[in-house]
Amino acid sequence: MSYADLMSAMLMVFALLLTIVILDYREDMIESQKLMAEKQKQIDAVTNVKNDIIAALTEEFKDSNVKIEVDKQTGAIRFPGNILYDYDSYELSEPGKNFLKEFVPKYFGIILQERFKDEISSIIVEGHTDTEGTYLNNLALSQNRAYSVVEEIYTKGFPNFPEKELSKVYITSNGRSFTVPLKNSDGTYNAEKSRRVEFLFRLKEDERIEEIQKLVSDN
Repeated sequence: MSYADLMSAMLMVFALLLTIVILDYREDMIESQKLMAEKQKQIDAVTNVKNDIIAALTEEFKDSNVKIEVDKQTGAIRFPGNILYDYDSYELSEPGKNFLKEFVPKYFGIILQERFKDEISSIIVEGHTDTEGTYLNNLALSQNRAYSVVEEIYTKGFPNFPEKELSKVYITSNGRSFTVPLKNSDGTYNAEKSRRVEFLFRLKEDERIEEIQKLVSDN
């Protein structure tokens, strides 16, 4: 075999190997794209459920006569602490109890309706304070406030509503002290708005979707 024939044979072998590598790469790319598309579908499905819940909550409470805010991103419902409590107190006021009697049945009627309840992982009643005082004192105050709301819902005097027993599977209470303050539109701290109680929901797929979103963004 001449030198030219040898080089030609080596070139053919190299071309063949390169073709195999390219084909393998294309197959890996196609498989990766399919996987990413499937992950995106999962994200979209969960996002649609969350958006539907947020839309339903917004519609239900848009004409409320108290300052109920629905977070358009998370679905958290927040209202000022002075609706429920006197300053620096965690004992529910009579107007606060009356507010809960009106608010709670409507809230659970939306969150735990047939189309949503199987998607819900937990419902959290969360207390928040302003920055006045120590972290630990405010932690205790915020926890006691959140707990007092849950306690009130299940007292004998509280109205029955269709989802009352079922809600016990989902509901919990939590205090955040002053670690999540709220600000005005100009970015300055708002002590009054920071003193609040929130109702939040978490979907079963949220944690897994967060991991998927990290993978999608990394790619």
